[in-house]
Amino acid sequence: MGDVLIVILPALILAGVLWAVAAALKPRNFGISDAERYQLELAMRSRAHYEAQVKAATAARARVDAATRPSQNEQQQSQQAEHARAASQGVRGPFSDRTQPGYPGAVLPGGQLNPQFALQLQALARSGHKVQAIKLLRQATHSDLLTAKNYVDRL
Repeated sequence: MGDVLIVILPALILAGVLWAVAAALKPRNFGISDAERYQLELAMRSRAHYEAQVKAATAARARVDAATRPSQNEQQQSQQAEHARAASQGVRGPFSDRTQPGYPGAVLPGGQLNPQFALQLQALARSGHKVQAIKLLRQATHSDLLTAKNYVDRL
């Protein structure tokens, strides 16, 4: 029995030493130092943060564009284009009786509001007739209620 211990004990010690040497020489984390790993993590976090900011800015820009444009609906936009064409050709629209001679209509050919019409809306809004201003704007531009209300509120 003593002979077995004399043979097994050095073999166990040798196996332990070989294991320790192998563990010490084994590369850790694929050769990346802690500083390099930190820089990579920081770069990934920075890129993710930048992408989130770009996404939020794009969404905010889309909301602003949707709120400032008369309509996002193609049918309404085509109606606005037809109305603008009719106004530029001198066709009298439903609001031409409220205008001065030479006043082409509420919507100019580029889809912009006529400055005189905008002043008329502003006067209505400031005199406490916001509902009438919204109705007038909706009829002239064929825009939806929320867009017209937001426009009149900004006047």
